[in-house]
Amino acid sequence: MNIEEKIRNLPHSPGVYIFRAVSGKVIYVGKALNLKKRVQQYFRKSSANFADPKFRSLVNSIEDIEFFQTRSENEALLLETRLIKEYSPQFNVLMRDDKRFFMIKIDLKEKIPALNLVRLKKNDGALYFGPFPHGNALRETAEFISVYFGLRVCKNPDPDINDYNHCVAGSTERCCAPCIGKTSEENYRTRINEAINLLNGNTSEIEKEIKEKMKIEAEKGNYEKAAKYRDIAMNLRSLFKPERKFLNAYIRKNLNTDSLAELQKVLKLSKLPRRIEAFDISNIAGALAVASMVVFSDGKPDKKNYRRFRIKTKNSPDDFAMMEEVIERRIKRLISEKRELPNLILIDGGKGQLSAAEKAIKKITEEKIPVAGLAKRQEEIFLPGEEGIILSRHSPALKLLQAIRDEAHRFAIAYHRELRDKRIEDSILDDIPGVGKKRKILLLREFSSVENLRKYTPEEIHKRVPQINIKLLKLICDFLKK
Repeated sequence: MNIEEKIRNLPHSPGVYIFRAVSGKVIYVGKALNLKKRVQQYFRKSSANFADPKFRSLVNSIEDIEFFQTRSENEALLLETRLIKEYSPQFNVLMRDDKRFFMIKIDLKEKIPALNLVRLKKNDGALYFGPFPHGNALRETAEFISVYFGLRVCKNPDPDINDYNHCVAGSTERCCAPCIGKTSEENYRTRINEAINLLNGNTSEIEKEIKEKMKIEAEKGNYEKAAKYRDIAMNLRSLFKPERKFLNAYIRKNLNTDSLAELQKVLKLSKLPRRIEAFDISNIAGALAVASMVVFSDGKPDKKNYRRFRIKTKNSPDDFAMMEEVIERRIKRLISEKRELPNLILIDGGKGQLSAAEKAIKKITEEKIPVAGLAKRQEEIFLPGEEGIILSRHSPALKLLQAIRDEAHRFAIAYHRELRDKRIEDSILDDIPGVGKKRKILLLREFSSVENLRKYTPEEIHKRVPQINIKLLKLICDFLKK
């Protein structure tokens, strides 16, 4: 389907649109109240004639369009923010206005935690809620929550009597004043936990209370106060309803369903590949050879079923034989324990690794277990007896296979490093003056073993481990030769 057809089929509903370049790379992410009208604007001649060079460059680079429908413009804003962070599209960077949405931050490590509005999320162990696209509503609502629960509003996270003497909130009893002991630390923690519960979307109780107050003020003729309560209730509903959970679930569900369905079609599988087991080998010149197996159930990692293998039969760099050994051991185990066989076995590699896996399966069982290989070089998919398949780089099926393959590789590398680090403790390098633990780690991670290290000159080693000076490397090489 070409771009013109895709634009004609766009819905008149809120959502997020994605533009891709010819390479498949995401170059722009935008949101719209009406997807069809918004995307059409990019391709009108009148828009192109009066647009700035950046806009024209974007339009000329568009090769494909994708979209996600959402239930509201608010959800579209949130999804747009998430996708921009995920893809960092070049034209969003070029055309941005540096606007970032507010988040609510609560740092429970503080003695007296409070609600703070921030624009950047840091890896500091604090709780973050958001982002929230409507800044004014968020400010008013955060202020209301702080007053409602009597939370600290001053800037000092550990205020004392001097802060209290200059605090309007404390003197007007808008804050419960834990700084001077009016409220115990335990009671304050209860208050902050109730606020967190509210921020997680549990707003029904407080909404009832606010509506009751709104009704009372309206009956008294205090319409301005009643309107204020009405606005707060609306803000609570729009800001803290768990729309983000909906978005995450919506995207995961759609991506997983699309990926598995397309994978079944591409690989010509009789069943939906709900259980996929993937294997990878890790070794350096045959030393410390290990293998990993990761499991994906319904398109998601099933970490409790991950497994690690030490290669038993090979000490030479023969990845094919290693793969055959591991697959054979795995299938034997499943059959002996009378457990269900996977719907698909994925191998990190091309035709050679695939043939080794097939050979192992045929040794053990006559049952057909689908096997596929994914080669890194061109992300080519190999099936037994067939030519390689190359999918579009933004194909859901390919993305799923890449995620599984990369997870198997990560798991194998982690195990291999763990074994190498254990070997360090008994290394002959311990006997060399000036070689501490950090230098041992650098050398053995790079060369895997002392035996391999002996093959190189100090100058060659220095090129690969420049952190160690050449004088010490000459001492190491002389020591190993003796």
